[in-house]
Amino acid sequence: MLYFKVKISLKEVRGVPVRIRLMRMGRKKKPFFRVIAADSRSPRDGKFLDILGYYNPLKEPYEFKVDPEKVKTWLKQGAEPTETVRALLKREGLL
Repeated sequence: MLYFKVKISLKEVRGVPVRIRLMRMGRKKKPFFRVIAADSRSPRDGKFLDILGYYNPLKEPYEFKVDPEKVKTWLKQGAEPTETVRALLKREGLL
């Protein structure tokens, strides 16, 4: 039997729930996180649609930088932030 794989870009899929969430980077015991917009079905460190910023919890005080224009654009399109990202965005005054 022949099987064909069809590659579909996540941007082409309509009606897919998009989440604004953290993607873990860094090495063991030294994490930092990227803030990304991703399909809710993709794994934590898998495919994503856009990089919105980063979060470093190890610095004192913590370091959190995002592009406010990108965040607002994704929120207008219906993306939902996770609880952690929602709390960080509220602290920065973006929600």
